[in-house]
Amino acid sequence: MSVINKTPADVPLYIKVHDNDNVAIVVNDNGLPAGTRFACGLELSEHIPQGHKVALTDIPQGGNILRYGEIIGYAVRDIAKGSWIDESLVVLPDAPPLASLPLATRTPAPLPPLEGYTFEGYRNADGSAGTKNMLAITTSVHCVAGVVDHVVKIIEHDILPRYPNVDGVVGLNHLYGCGVAINAPAAVVPIRSLHNLALNPNFGGEVMVIGLGCEKLQPERLLAGTDDTQPIEVQDASIMRLQDEQHVGFMAMVDEILEIAERHLQKLNQRKRETIPASELVVGMQCGGSDAFSGVTANPAVGFASDLLVRCGATVMFSEVTEVRDAVHLLTPRVVDEQVGKRMLEEMAWYDNYLDTGKTDRSANPSPGNKKGGLANVVEKALGSIAKSGSSAIVEVLSPGQRPTKRGLIYAATPASDFVCGTQQLASGITIQVFTTGRGTPYGLAAIPVIKMATRTALAKRWHDLMDIDAGTIATGEETIEQVGWRLFEMILDVASGRRQTWSDHWGIRNALAVFNPAPVT
Repeated sequence: MSVINKTPADVPLYIKVHDNDNVAIVVNDNGLPAGTRFACGLELSEHIPQGHKVALTDIPQGGNILRYGEIIGYAVRDIAKGSWIDESLVVLPDAPPLASLPLATRTPAPLPPLEGYTFEGYRNADGSAGTKNMLAITTSVHCVAGVVDHVVKIIEHDILPRYPNVDGVVGLNHLYGCGVAINAPAAVVPIRSLHNLALNPNFGGEVMVIGLGCEKLQPERLLAGTDDTQPIEVQDASIMRLQDEQHVGFMAMVDEILEIAERHLQKLNQRKRETIPASELVVGMQCGGSDAFSGVTANPAVGFASDLLVRCGATVMFSEVTEVRDAVHLLTPRVVDEQVGKRMLEEMAWYDNYLDTGKTDRSANPSPGNKKGGLANVVEKALGSIAKSGSSAIVEVLSPGQRPTKRGLIYAATPASDFVCGTQQLASGITIQVFTTGRGTPYGLAAIPVIKMATRTALAKRWHDLMDIDAGTIATGEETIEQVGWRLFEMILDVASGRRQTWSDHWGIRNALAVFNPAPVT
């Protein structure tokens, strides 16, 4: 990545990622007006907004538009040097054909190990480690969500003060459980996800399930899980159904839930933070509200931090199928072996079919905000998104909601939706998440800390009490990708240890869970 003239703020700046690129993005806040001349002699023929592309050469109609050294599209018409290339001028290219992709042809050698890094976390009986000590109330059907929300408020206000070692309580509400085709093949996704959500390491192995009584997804079936989950024995969980005849009136239901909750709180309150190797961390990497800076500032810094975590022996997950699909040809050579490569192709093909069944395709991504931030199409978005994966070998590929069996860099297939991706990564066992954004989002999750990284300094300053770290300094040359990556790595350890609080936790920002359900609703 090259930055042209990286000094005073009033100097026009652009970022060209790859030597072969024929476009660059404008760095300056508020963009640059027509007539602006860069140090290299390039002159703008029209105003170009911040983050949007300028043509570095004349591009003929039908010619390749190159960013990241890859074709992101074809020119709708002749485009003159110095012109603004917005999304209307870019024809979406075909997605990489899955059948011919190279598998494990350039598997990276392991990076030198990083030793001695630790965090202060909560050790669980199954050997996993949490970054929070939370009581989770699992629900088997959405019908009980209102009651659970009511109980959560009581616990937070009246009961938690008696249990100072417990960080909080979260109701695992969702829209699944009844009115659904419970035996449809695709139902494995939501059932597996709900089962594994209850086992997230931040919940300390204390499982309580609230059901209605007449739902299709009975608590016992939720606990049993699917063929690829670890069963939760009924005797190891607390189950309560609102329809049970002993509940005479609403308060009888509430009182029993509170009684069960207190039993679990007593156990959780006995837990204390202890020094744990960084290898026990499970970190999710996600982006949302992306812009053209995402792939050159925040996401590469996240990728560098990902490599540091992998070097520590930790587990790192990146996701978002539609924001990987158009760059998958850059990932399949990096897998550890052909079997992992084939699993990645299976997940890509499954999602291609899922979109096709829904009579849509990958052109439905990006969002209007992504385009306003300079992203022309999903190809450009994907090339920037995969930067979060760093440079390590991909050691495992997970279907939605599966839990990893290996440590290292893992691709966890999920939809690209912020809320769905976050929920599915929770089900896969992440205990902390890094979330990059260029347009800005107050996104947060109750169950885990979410570190939000701004791709632009302007956003970091404007949302100074929502963004945890500013990666915009990379665009202006004030810091390198490596420097910001190290800052993020150190912040991850501090947040995981409870030494530092994220802004989303400070304000109590909690997005609702959104379990992925590709199965029919009846």
